[in-house]
Amino acid sequence: MRGAMDQDIFRYPVARIGIIGGGQLGRMLVKAAKQIGCTCTVLDPTPNSPAGQVSGHQIVANYQDAAALRELAESCDLTTFDLEDINSDILTELSREGRPIFPHPRLLAVVQDKLRQKEVLAAAGIPVADFLAMPEPDAALCAEFGYPLVQKARRGGYDGRGVAVLRGPGEFDGHLPLPSLIERFVPTIKELAVMVARGRDGDCRCYPVVEMRVRPEQNILDWLLAPARIDPGIAASAQQLAVRTVQALDGVGIFGIELFLAASGDLLVNEVAPRTHNSGHYTIEACMTDQFEQHLRAIAGLPLGATDLLCPAAMVNLLGAPGHHGRPVIRGLRAALAIPGVSVHIYGKAATRPYRKMGHVTVLDTDLEQALRKAKRVRELIEITGEDHP
Repeated sequence: MRGAMDQDIFRYPVARIGIIGGGQLGRMLVKAAKQIGCTCTVLDPTPNSPAGQVSGHQIVANYQDAAALRELAESCDLTTFDLEDINSDILTELSREGRPIFPHPRLLAVVQDKLRQKEVLAAAGIPVADFLAMPEPDAALCAEFGYPLVQKARRGGYDGRGVAVLRGPGEFDGHLPLPSLIERFVPTIKELAVMVARGRDGDCRCYPVVEMRVRPEQNILDWLLAPARIDPGIAASAQQLAVRTVQALDGVGIFGIELFLAASGDLLVNEVAPRTHNSGHYTIEACMTDQFEQHLRAIAGLPLGATDLLCPAAMVNLLGAPGHHGRPVIRGLRAALAIPGVSVHIYGKAATRPYRKMGHVTVLDTDLEQALRKAKRVRELIEITGEDHP
């Protein structure tokens, strides 16, 4: 007679996981998958992509390629993704045919359209900034809505692209010439983020609230602190709001929930990332279970791991130096690694360009302010230039 423990027996590999997207998020996901006995196939248009380098098996194809997406899903036990710009229609079709895809393609379809994302969140009672659809650029509509405002492309915005802050009528000429939404500019005390994991059984685990600082010119995360320097009551409210957001979307996997702590004291959800996220990289060194392993546990139906913060941490992104292209040249690595508590992650991208994410650094220190000082020092030491610089 088969006992209950028989359910805890796995033949290797534990799961064959298909990953749509071969960037740094996929790369770190593959590493975590190997650690728990899974194998991965990556789909990405760039041969020898960062994730493909470590997975050992890559399908070279565009994210919109229906035949390639089908090949990936049919060759794996379950499929996930490290970006949103995917053909969600074919994923929906595959899901209907019984192919396990997490998060679910219908959730992806909502999140990849920023207007639909806001509409769904607002309808679920999740607090968001006031917003309005703008199918085409409309100066009169912006004026009626009121400045300052933020214009966001409905689709395709990523790493600072697809966002324009318009502070008055005189800045309307800087608008995005495409279908978008406009939303109220929110004066903030801090920008926050919370990683939330939700399993196939509905179990949720929440990570600490982190504090983010964004580079205003590129709208890319510059550095973050874990935990955020906020009142414990606000932190608890932020975690509760993040969990409510994932539950409202019926998400499975890990989600990055970006929040505003408004000058009014209110917490507002800014955006949702249905995947591992830049604001969760610190978990690799600083938490009991990192975001990548947690995502795999969630989508594979395994028990979720503990999310406790083991040590305060600061993280900085390593971006391509302005004016540089071509094969990366990394300067200052030796000096940075000589600083206690520093962990450097280089993403394996074949070419650099200005402000491209080329890596990140996490610094652990029992003193959070000291961790931040070290992280900023590392950012000054490490420069990623390119061989094609004039």
